[in-house]
Amino acid sequence: MTAALDDAPALVLLEGEAGIGKTRLIHECLAARPVKPHTLQVTCPPLLEPFPLGAVVDALQATLRETMRKIADGTAGIELSPLTGALRPLFPEWAEALPPAMESLDDPKATRHRLLRALMELIERCGVNVLVFDDAHWADAASLELLLMLAASPLRRMNLIVSYRSTDVPAGSVLRRLTSSSAARTGSARIVLEPLTVTETTQMIAGVFETRQVSGEFATFIHERTAGLPLALEETMWLLRDRGDIFPAADGWGRRALSELQVPPTVRDSVLERVERLDPAAQRVLEAAATFGEPAGEPALGAVSELDAEHARRGLAAALSSGLLIETEPDQFVCRHALASRAVEEAVPASERRRMHRRAAEALAGMEPVPVARLCRHYREAGDVGRWAEYAEAAAARALESGDDHAAVVFLYDVVTTAELSSDLMIRLARKLGEAAAWGGASLGTMGRRVCDALSAVLDAVDVPAVDRGEVRLLLGRLHLQLGEFETAVREIEAAVAELDERPDLGARAMISLAFPRGHDWPASRHRSWLDRAVALRSRVSSRDERIWLAVDRASVLLMLGDDAGWVAVDEIEDRNTDEDGDETGPATLFELRQIARGLMNAGHFAIAWGRYAESRRRLTAAVDLMRSSGYGRLVNSAQLTVAHLDWQTGAWTGLADRIRQLAQDEDTLPEAQLEAALLLGLLDLSTGKRQSAHERLRNVLDEAIRRGLIDVQGLPAAALGRLHLADGAPDRAVAVTQPVVELIDRKDMWLWATDVMPVFLDALVAAGDTEAVAAWARRFTAGLGDRHAPAPQAAARLCQAVAIEAAGRPGRAAALFGDVAREWRDLPRPYDGLLTMERRGRALLSAGDEAGAVDTLVPTQRALVDAGARWDADRVAHLLRRHGVEVARAWRGGRRGYGDQLSPRELEVVRLVATGLTSRKVAETLFLSPRTVDRHLSSAMRKLDVSSRAALALAASDTGLLDLDHAYSAAAGTGQASASSSDHEHTRTESTASESSPESNIG
Repeated sequence: MTAALDDAPALVLLEGEAGIGKTRLIHECLAARPVKPHTLQVTCPPLLEPFPLGAVVDALQATLRETMRKIADGTAGIELSPLTGALRPLFPEWAEALPPAMESLDDPKATRHRLLRALMELIERCGVNVLVFDDAHWADAASLELLLMLAASPLRRMNLIVSYRSTDVPAGSVLRRLTSSSAARTGSARIVLEPLTVTETTQMIAGVFETRQVSGEFATFIHERTAGLPLALEETMWLLRDRGDIFPAADGWGRRALSELQVPPTVRDSVLERVERLDPAAQRVLEAAATFGEPAGEPALGAVSELDAEHARRGLAAALSSGLLIETEPDQFVCRHALASRAVEEAVPASERRRMHRRAAEALAGMEPVPVARLCRHYREAGDVGRWAEYAEAAAARALESGDDHAAVVFLYDVVTTAELSSDLMIRLARKLGEAAAWGGASLGTMGRRVCDALSAVLDAVDVPAVDRGEVRLLLGRLHLQLGEFETAVREIEAAVAELDERPDLGARAMISLAFPRGHDWPASRHRSWLDRAVALRSRVSSRDERIWLAVDRASVLLMLGDDAGWVAVDEIEDRNTDEDGDETGPATLFELRQIARGLMNAGHFAIAWGRYAESRRRLTAAVDLMRSSGYGRLVNSAQLTVAHLDWQTGAWTGLADRIRQLAQDEDTLPEAQLEAALLLGLLDLSTGKRQSAHERLRNVLDEAIRRGLIDVQGLPAAALGRLHLADGAPDRAVAVTQPVVELIDRKDMWLWATDVMPVFLDALVAAGDTEAVAAWARRFTAGLGDRHAPAPQAAARLCQAVAIEAAGRPGRAAALFGDVAREWRDLPRPYDGLLTMERRGRALLSAGDEAGAVDTLVPTQRALVDAGARWDADRVAHLLRRHGVEVARAWRGGRRGYGDQLSPRELEVVRLVATGLTSRKVAETLFLSPRTVDRHLSSAMRKLDVSSRAALALAASDTGLLDLDHAYSAAAGTGQASASSSDHEHTRTESTASESSPESNIG
């Protein structure tokens, strides 16, 4: 359009359906013109009988009022010819500016032509250089004749822009002459706007919410329901935000799981306005199509609309011509998009809507295969509870067979919570609902809580036999476990065990649920006793599905408890065609394959804690492959986030944060996997020096893990938070955050999970002056592990022994042990821990008086941390070297990146800390810089923000959004980062800081 307008006089024909963005495009294009044009905007309203030239007159009155006043005063420099006197009847308020009225003509056509010529002169003489006719399909004939005359005039100098909907142009309209090929040949451009693609929809959603994190699944969901129409899309986004379905979150925006969309009022009114312009037969056909909600044939539409064949045919043709109905394939018709369908359906009176749904169900009943999901919906809307329940149960069964467990939950939940059912039917459907929710392969999202409430309501309201009650209670307990509500889950499951004596398969499931070592108080022995009770029931369990389930859970519990027998159990499970007793049973069922996949994922997850990283990757790769092939979508993201955790431990950090974010914001990611994602992002934040973001993430993860009794999740965030507190010189706070986790591990006797937290806890004790306790805890850790074949915990235990030896005043011996442990970490591989342990070795050597050995250790360690992207740690080591008179000079790759008037990442860090009230010396200690370097960064920041005091600096930074958590730093860091060269390092006396390296790198 811009190119066409540059070649004046242009005629731009802009075609597109309602909500496609025609008006927005015109406004944006004109606003972007180098010189603001004098524009006359004629907007044609959707009047049933528009007044001749009414829209043109209104536009002229709004636009030329000041010009006409100046003409009347003689100050405009514009002279109107006597012809414009013909306009006096249209503009009586401009009588002083217009020439005298002209004599009347006998010929109405001549009078009309003279009036149009006068309008043309007025528009041109008043300097209009862009005339916009918006929604020209609603224009009256006289206005369109004016437009046609302007377009055909050889003297025209202005640009003409005409927007319209081709489907709404009335038959015989003058507009057709303008848009025909013969008339348009003299124009400059014909632009047909098409709906947005899924990719463009993603970009628009990202723009509306100012985020880059939009999942392909969510974009596709929105695109399918809005057909890519920008108006429908934008209005839907704001409606979702206003309802709380999309909400601010730590990383930008979060969203709740959605199955349907409400119709935004703007979209509803636009659709209904178009419907009202159609004849009654077309309206009935559209109502029938909206009732179906999915493609339906002409006979079905006729039956539901109750039209005879001829009226149905004509109504169908008119509905298609309007663009509100489309043909998806031969003789299959559906509303243009889902929001239009809902708008039309909701406008039908409730009583008539019920009748139409019943007729729709009757029209579909004879199809093969029977469309049970559609029949479920139609009988629900028709108010036929019996058939609704019948088809809901059938639809759920079919969904489970096809692997769509989430759909099964929705079908059953709807009928259980809404319909008035008999006790027997309610119990049966509630049990099936619980099975689909607790044992299925779907991600429930917010449905989990609602299903819990539904099952509780059934138990409270219905007289349920003991066995049935036990089964429903077990399912309820399992769901509470998934929601992290351990205490509630235990109460329900223990009660279920007593009611399931006649069902050993379900009894075993209940017992194995209690065997998983969660919660705050139970020791491992109590969990082990439940495991033994469950395994004792194995001989009474005949179902292959139940036996594989029990085998997978048994192996998982053993590994979590730190029992080496768990690895043997996993190997047995991996043989898909043989049960635990070795009997050939044929190909594995879908259920068995899913359970094997779950077992492999669990084994891969626990292998990380054990330090068996090659085995972990092999198991996880096999698990993801099997999940995908068996349709076990519920756990794919969980497995992939476990792979991300493995990559964190093994140093494969390149692109890791982006990969984690993408998985985390997918609605199929389960709550525990979301927790793992937040943990990993917090650890990455800490390593790259984003202290505030790291603290917030890690604190949230630790609090949630404590609330849910997840012993296997608490160690890493507690350790990282402890390191932060120690760096801030707050050992008491470091003890406070790590000691409860260590005591929980001690209380439960599960030392496998002390790997990360125990060394930091001992550091905190040393810093707090409680050195006597250090050796005791180190011995307790070593004894608790025993001879388990767990390389990572064993390495951590030896690290703790070295910490205890150093605390006892033997730094030389400790340095040697630190070196040995660092090699163990490297060989696992856990390179990041290896580098941190080498830092410990360097510090111990300094304490032992071996400064040369310390420098030889610390310089390459600092370099490796820089290359890895562990900026916070690299800065700390560089600061240690500076304190001992040694600096690491770096050759920048490509030279130092300039930030112009923008604050550099380091300046942002300094400003943020100063804004909290810290002194320059305290900022220097926090960032491992010299006070002189901090003052230099402060001076630079003050210059860039044009302030002269620290208080003014804090205020200016707040006003410009630079204190908004870490995103300001991240934005600045993203503009360019330098990293240290792997060569040209030497020991020197210089005031340089650690390299601002990329936050995501590979370690190794």
